[in-house]
Amino acid sequence: MAVFAEEVKLSGYTTLRLGGPARRFVEATTEAELVAAVRAADDAGERTLVLGGGSNLVVSDDGFPGTVVHVGTRGTESVPGENGRLLVRAQAGEEWEPFVARCVADGLAGIECLSGIPGRVGATPIQNVGAYGQDVSETIVQVRGYDRETRKVVTLDHAACRFTYRHSAFKGSDRYVVLDVTYALRESDESQPVAYAELARKLGVEPGARAPLKEVRDAVLELRRGKGMVLDPADPDTRSAGSFFTNPILDPAQLADLERRVAGRFGPDAAFPRYAESPAPDGTPRTKTSAAWLIDRAGFAKGHGTGPARISTKHTLALTNPGGGRTADLLALAREVREGVREAFGVEMVNEPVLVGVHL
Repeated sequence: MAVFAEEVKLSGYTTLRLGGPARRFVEATTEAELVAAVRAADDAGERTLVLGGGSNLVVSDDGFPGTVVHVGTRGTESVPGENGRLLVRAQAGEEWEPFVARCVADGLAGIECLSGIPGRVGATPIQNVGAYGQDVSETIVQVRGYDRETRKVVTLDHAACRFTYRHSAFKGSDRYVVLDVTYALRESDESQPVAYAELARKLGVEPGARAPLKEVRDAVLELRRGKGMVLDPADPDTRSAGSFFTNPILDPAQLADLERRVAGRFGPDAAFPRYAESPAPDGTPRTKTSAAWLIDRAGFAKGHGTGPARISTKHTLALTNPGGGRTADLLALAREVREGVREAFGVEMVNEPVLVGVHL
């Protein structure tokens, strides 16, 4: 049965170790408890926050003035799919990193580059979690969820999830509560083609080549640890929400403006990272650039900070709470970085974590 409590500090449930108290806190360990808790809060007219691993969340110092439902569901099952794929269904409360580790150990390829990411399965479709050239949208077949509008459990296929870069039908809307996610994983001891240049160099292979599954996972974990992106209580740089800003996607006019500003700042031969991105729905071409490059070149070095919050000493994109800070301190740093990049390069940085009770 679900466990209820009041005035529970949310700082204990976020990887930033920030956030004030929840007025009411419910721990749901089964799908039935999860649906019932959300339905009861809706019936009472309560504001509701569904909380997983808290790894992509920035919560106000004032906390949450409603009901927080903590997703503690567990369990996985698999059935044969098509074309050498195994369909693996995982409950929303399954911890992501152990799930990836089990899949790799079982010879299932498709999410190996997502090793070391904190959080739970239920968050992966919401954010379309991705790293080192892989996105979960490449393997997600369907998502089951509780539809708070129709008050029914529904199944959304891949198309209905409307995946785009770090976005989906679930992000920015409270309509659906993710219950479980089904992934189609390839049965193989070899990875998917290695798409990320840094990872390919680490493995000693050409981009587009495959490598032994476990070697890819080990290489990703080593790269992530070097950037403070694997949770470690002894490392204050891991007290973060991961990458705080998404990589900007630019239309032709924005790209031309950035080219002009970079040339004016660093000289006519200066270059900046650029990657082809899928066109906009209206067909307009788009280019992705590096948020980390923009932050660094705008003058914000690793370790920068004027208060308790700081940029990670290992990774420019991570804003950290080494200890003793407040959410307000973190947001002040985020605003400083965002405004500095805007002034230097005319690019508007967009936060990747979900903001609860606060705004930039």
